Amino acid sequence: MAKHIEVAQSPSTWVVRAGGAVIAESGQALELKEGDLPTVIYFPREDVGDAFLERSETHTHCPYKGDATYYTLVTKSGAIPDAAWSYEAPKDERADIAGFVAFHDDKVTVEQL
Repeated sequence: MAKHIEVAQSPSTWVVRAGGAVIAESGQALELKEGDLPTVIYFPREDVGDAFLERSETHTHCPYKGDATYYTLVTKSGAIPDAAWSYEAPKDERADIAGFVAFHDDKVTVEQL
């Protein structure tokens, strides 16, 4: 099961846009590949505009990563519920994603620069 999730430093710069704003931009993002699922880009928390994030009541559990906390993005164009998530205290095996935030690419634009 050790190979179920692979995390690697991205060699690229990534940006998140929503509601007419740049929500995050980083050259230090991680690429997380889980099984057959599409790769998810995780942004260091310090590269995400905290002013856009509002903690929601949503939480999920992954048996491999732990408990995820979700965030609504609040922009001048409106709120985007549960558009981002973070494993604030991930399982020891996934400590590499602690302090990172990921975004649903069907709710925001996540693109490589």
